[in-house]
Amino acid sequence: MPTSPAARPTTPATVWPARGRHVGPDAEGVLRHTLRQLKDDHVIDDFMEVPDAGDSSAYTFEARWRVPDDVTVRARLSLAPHTGGGREWTLLAEAEQPWDTAWPSPVTRFWPEYGDWDHNAATGLSLSRINTLPEDDKDARRLLKTSAHDGWCIHVVVHEAMAHDERGRLPLARWLPPSLRHRVVEHRAAPHQLRVAQWALRDVDVTLPRGGAVVLPGTAASSGYEAEDFAVRTVFLDGSEPADLVAAVQRFAALPRPLPDGADEALTALREDWRLLTLREELARERQRVARYAEALEAMAKSRDLYREAAERANEALAVYREFADAAPAEQQPSATRPTSPFQQLTRTLERLKDSTKAFRPTATDQSKEDTNTQSTDRDRQDPSRDTE
Repeated sequence: MPTSPAARPTTPATVWPARGRHVGPDAEGVLRHTLRQLKDDHVIDDFMEVPDAGDSSAYTFEARWRVPDDVTVRARLSLAPHTGGGREWTLLAEAEQPWDTAWPSPVTRFWPEYGDWDHNAATGLSLSRINTLPEDDKDARRLLKTSAHDGWCIHVVVHEAMAHDERGRLPLARWLPPSLRHRVVEHRAAPHQLRVAQWALRDVDVTLPRGGAVVLPGTAASSGYEAEDFAVRTVFLDGSEPADLVAAVQRFAALPRPLPDGADEALTALREDWRLLTLREELARERQRVARYAEALEAMAKSRDLYREAAERANEALAVYREFADAAPAEQQPSATRPTSPFQQLTRTLERLKDSTKAFRPTATDQSKEDTNTQSTDRDRQDPSRDTE
C-alpha cells in the first residue's frame, strides 16, 4: 500500500485542487472569452488576468464567485507554456468554509462545459468521458501504474464482465456531485483485460473484482485507505446509477489527502499573491500594511534608544577611568610596556644565577699555579733523596 510523504502537508478542507491539459489552440483566448461571458451573466462576481513578468507565454487568471449561503470562493488558474502534448493548467480554489461537493465545479468558472481542456495532466485521458484501456498489454500496465500514483485526480477502473449495449457506455461522471465531475478519470477494462489490469495493480495492493470496479489509491493517506473498502463487487452497466461505486468515490474524496505535487506553490500564490480585491479587501490590506510599517518603525526607534543609552554609559565609564588614571601616583600607573611572561622571568633568573657562579670559578693563572704546585709535590713524593740533599 502506498504511503504519503510525511513532509507533504494535507490538503485543507476549504481547498479544491485540479490539474489538466488543454490540447487545442488559443487556450488563453478561450479562458478570456469564458470568464467575460460568465461575468456578464452574473455567474461570477469578477475576474482579472494577472500579468506575468517572466514568461510571456504563461498566463494566470483569477476569479471570484459566491456559492449557496453567500460563501465566497476565490480561484486561481495558471496556464503553462505550450508543449508537445498541449498546455497544462493548474486550478486551485479556496472557499470561506469547508468545501461542499454539491457546489459547482470551479472548472466550469473558467472553461466551457466541453472543450479541449478536458484532459488529465498525467495520462492525457478525458475527465468526463469513458477511457478504454489500450489493447497492448504493456501500454495498459504502464497506464494503470501511472494512474495509481496520480494525486490530482481520482482514478476508477471498471471491468466489463460481458458485452453491453449503448446504455452501458454512460460515463460515471453523470452521477457524481458537481464538484467531483472534473476530478475523476474512468478507465474501462474489456472482458479479456481483467488479468492484465490485476497484474498492473499488484504493486499497489489493489485487486479489481470481475465485473466490478475499484478506486485507485493515488496519494491518499495510508491510514484512511483500504483497498477492499473502495472496491465494488458488481457494477451493472445497464444505464442505471451505480450507487455503490458513486458512494465509494465520495468516501475516497472525503479522505484526508496530501497536497499533490506542485499544489503547495499554487496554494501559496493563491493566498499571498492574490490581486483581485474588492474595495473593502484592498482597504483592509492597506491597513495591515500600515500596521506592519508602524511596528517596524517602533522597533527601529527602540533599537536607536537602546544604542544611544549604551553609548552614553560607555562614555561615562571612559571618563571615570581617565579621571582615575590622572589622579593615581606615577608608580601606581600601569606600565606601558608589555608584561613579562612567567617563562621569561624564569629564564632571566637562571641567567642571573649563572652570572653569580662565575665569581667562584678559578681564573686561568690560578689554575696554572695550582697545577705546577701539584706536579712538584708529586715529584718530591716519588724521589725522597731530594729531601736529603
